[in-house]
Amino acid sequence: MLRVVNRVFLGLVGLVLLVLGGSVLAVGLGAPAPSWWIHDSRQDVLLTNAERTRWRDEGWWWPAAIAVLAVLLLLALWWLVAVLRRRRLAEVLVDTGDGEGALLRGRALEHALTEEASQVDGVDRAHAHLRGRRSAPEARVRLALEPHVDPGTALHDLTTGALTHARTSAGLASLPAEVRLKGVRHHPERVS
Repeated sequence: MLRVVNRVFLGLVGLVLLVLGGSVLAVGLGAPAPSWWIHDSRQDVLLTNAERTRWRDEGWWWPAAIAVLAVLLLLALWWLVAVLRRRRLAEVLVDTGDGEGALLRGRALEHALTEEASQVDGVDRAHAHLRGRRSAPEARVRLALEPHVDPGTALHDLTTGALTHARTSAGLASLPAEVRLKGVRHHPERVS
């Protein structure tokens, strides 16, 4: 969901900046100003001296301006953290039993889980994704099921097979999983 919101937001901001920047450049180079443009000619300044100093003597102006800028800064920082935050678990802490532990690459466990899940009877495609902390990972598994497969049976086979093997091989006490099931649509083929 965040990925879609991010792309739509970036697209809208980019479009607005492109239209505004292109129109400023065009007017600055001598093109006629668009009908929605706030100034009449290329000699007009963006903010006149009166417009810039209009609210300076009001007591509410500076706190309001600083509050709006602070909110915009916090929203920009939140967005930056959301974009830069890792979506995947880089490594999983494996309990070796000697008190030391070992690190397993998260991609390796995802790949093994995906391969074993795709071998479940009736699964057309599978994809596994690890999230959470390295000492307590969580799995997200998507399965594309053939039309003839019972979803309950496929889920049971995945739970007792691939997820159990991943949990025991990594030495985890538990491996919570969110499994999304989707049916595969087969397009009819023309028979001659």
